Amino acid sequence: MNEAMLIAGQRVGARESFDVVDPATGKVFASAPDCSEEQLETAIEAAARAFIPWSRDLGARRRVLVACAEKVRAHAEELGRLICREQGRPLPKAIGEVMGAARWFEHTAGLDLPVEVIRDDDAMHVSVHRRPLGVVAGIAPWNYPVISAVWKIAPALLAGNSMVLKPSPFTPIATLRLGALLQDVIPAGVLTIVSGGDALGRALAAHPAIRKVSLTGSVEAGKSVAGAAAADLKRVTLELGGNDAAIVLDDVQPEAIADRLFWGAFQNTGQVCCAIKRLYVHEDVYEPVKAALIARIAAARIGNGFDDGIDLGPISTAPQWTRVQELAEDARRAGGTLHGEAALPEAGGYFLAPQLVTGLDDSARLVAEEQFGPLLPILSFRDEAEVLARANAGHFGLSGSVWSGRPERAAELAGAMDCGTVWVNQHLALMPIAPVGGHKWSGIGVENGSWGLATYTDLQTISVAKA
Repeated sequence: MNEAMLIAGQRVGARESFDVVDPATGKVFASAPDCSEEQLETAIEAAARAFIPWSRDLGARRRVLVACAEKVRAHAEELGRLICREQGRPLPKAIGEVMGAARWFEHTAGLDLPVEVIRDDDAMHVSVHRRPLGVVAGIAPWNYPVISAVWKIAPALLAGNSMVLKPSPFTPIATLRLGALLQDVIPAGVLTIVSGGDALGRALAAHPAIRKVSLTGSVEAGKSVAGAAAADLKRVTLELGGNDAAIVLDDVQPEAIADRLFWGAFQNTGQVCCAIKRLYVHEDVYEPVKAALIARIAAARIGNGFDDGIDLGPISTAPQWTRVQELAEDARRAGGTLHGEAALPEAGGYFLAPQLVTGLDDSARLVAEEQFGPLLPILSFRDEAEVLARANAGHFGLSGSVWSGRPERAAELAGAMDCGTVWVNQHLALMPIAPVGGHKWSGIGVENGSWGLATYTDLQTISVAKA
């Protein structure tokens, strides 16, 4: 299987290519073009030419985004199958990702780019406008390849920019296919999709014609992009890692929340930036919560995402598979016990069972670092001041959640958490109307909603003398 890049409205290959592996088998199933320096220059030049006419007609941009939504929705199963093959998620959830991408296109198409009048009197009329930046770059991750790309494409294009997007080299195929589907929907050069490795990402971030870089990825990748962008004073949006804490208070019903905690932690086999990665449970309900979660984990169905009835697929990449196993061994050496191992496929692939880990303190690597896999440390606490200090410790601050039989009690505690999003009695409740962004090392700027749209614009004040 091969897919082409989208450059200047045309599908093009490259002299070199790289392999793409199916994580359910560990075998190569496709190749993707490795964009050359010359092709990147051609792509950026075409994007720069397309920018001016594209930036002039907001109504046309809205219509294009609606057409993108319709095209994506019509090809949801096709794109979902590609996501399942290259990323590993169960097919219904992969198709759900694509349907979510269509929803994001539609919602973004209806967002406002308001003109604010800040003075209007006999002497002067002063208004503030939002203007597009020019050519912007997006660098998407491997865990949600299509919807993460659309989180960048939709607001960038509505604001009037042209975009050059690079998917992860682990999961380029579905995104390249997305480009082919949108080839006749979006004017030539307005959207470019190129594929390649880390060097291509660095070249995008450093290119003088690129005015903004939006990255979803690791903290290390974010620091690299920010450094490359700083020399040219580019704007950046960085949605980086998380080590989300969930706080379970003493008035919960353990059986009632076990399934929601399971999916909050193990959705996409734990490969979600804002999944639960540390579970703090009040000592009065610690044992029943632990027992309910172990029972739910043991019942999880793990396998190839194309098989019926699967809850969780494999880890998506070989390096991540190795890292999560290393963290499990480190947890054992630190005195941790792993519980609730579910049945795994008999052979092949990067499969790991979801497990609850007890016996660790906050200094253990599995608690202090972002594991990005199906391991969940569970820790007890005694009072709210203590658990808040523990939850807020460290460099990360992406999201978190508080669980209680009284939502108003949980909401009060939620406001004291040092992170960009806090959920009450739920986790991973993402929606296009709400901004997503991190505190501390978890990011700079936000995506989604009117706040995310604004990051693809510069402010311009127009002051008109009346006399």
